Amino acid sequence: MKRPLSRRQLETLVEKAIVDAYGETEQKTAFLTVIGDYLAMPFQTSVLGIEVTVERVDFNDVDEIVAICRRDGKRLSIPILDLPLPSPPPGGAEWIEAYRWWARGGAG
Repeated sequence: MKRPLSRRQLETLVEKAIVDAYGETEQKTAFLTVIGDYLAMPFQTSVLGIEVTVERVDFNDVDEIVAICRRDGKRLSIPILDLPLPSPPPGGAEWIEAYRWWARGGAG
């Protein structure tokens, strides 16, 4: 089992993600970019006991970063803040952890 990132590690990732972003909208866009660039997709995870494939990340209509998941030809968007990650997590999952920490006020 992978150990959670330390506060210092989270701060470093957040700093790298939002270095040139001003305001919450730009910062969310910066996180979407790094998650999309570094998260090893596609990957399998379980949502409410159902296996899904996470294919990509995007924004939804209310500007949440969401994972676009697929199962049996159907698509589902799940806010990345609520997405259960498999164990072990895919490569690049530390960016999701950093985003979650930032979104919950950890960086401020």
